[in-house]
Amino acid sequence: MTNLLPQMPEIWQQTLNWQPTQVQQVQFQRLYELILEGNRLLNLTRITEPQEFWEKHLWDSLRGIALQGKFISSLEPGASVIDIGTGAGFPGIPVAIALPNCTMRLMDATRKKIAFIDQIVTKLALSNSQTLVGRAEEVGQQRPHRQSYDIALIRAVGTASACAEYALPLLKSNGLAIIYRGNWTQEETTTLQSAARQLGGVIESIDEFTTPLSQSIRHCLYLRKVVNTPADFPRAVGVPAHNPL
Repeated sequence: MTNLLPQMPEIWQQTLNWQPTQVQQVQFQRLYELILEGNRLLNLTRITEPQEFWEKHLWDSLRGIALQGKFISSLEPGASVIDIGTGAGFPGIPVAIALPNCTMRLMDATRKKIAFIDQIVTKLALSNSQTLVGRAEEVGQQRPHRQSYDIALIRAVGTASACAEYALPLLKSNGLAIIYRGNWTQEETTTLQSAARQLGGVIESIDEFTTPLSQSIRHCLYLRKVVNTPADFPRAVGVPAHNPL
């Protein structure tokens, strides 16, 4: 018996003013099955129970690109998005499924994970998605990628200041970095404000919300790029993590 994901059309509609088409629903189900298969070899996620997967991987991924109950307006047709440290493909793959008109770059430093993501992209026929093996510190200094993206997504990758240093160099002017967090404090906001300023960004909003099934508190931080990031950022591999701004 295949594990079936819950469909939750009412919750999608109430929380995001959106719900998946039948095709997208099939893609979400297939993604779930592929992750369960891949988990046997790659240890991709501890979240495997259907309702928990729906909430913590699908809903949470898409909640990050929503503000005031609808998808962010800069995610218009043709918007370029990069998912930094995509891991098992979250949040990037659910976003690529939900927004077929954007282009998605799924980046991770682990070659095995990217090989697995390549299989998912092929099996789900995600023609809007490409992968990239690399470290954010190096990719952020490469001409094809620096200042090239409208949106950068980053979930569960180090401190918020390190996330800002990975994301902002990759963004075009006026681009948006979306940092997914669990808990968040005012003290962290102060630290992030200072880091963002050094990187050419400002905190546009901090969104606190509750997940619909487990009622967990989550946060998304939205950083707007207002001026070009100085050339010495991102710093060398490992430095943002060990010595955050």
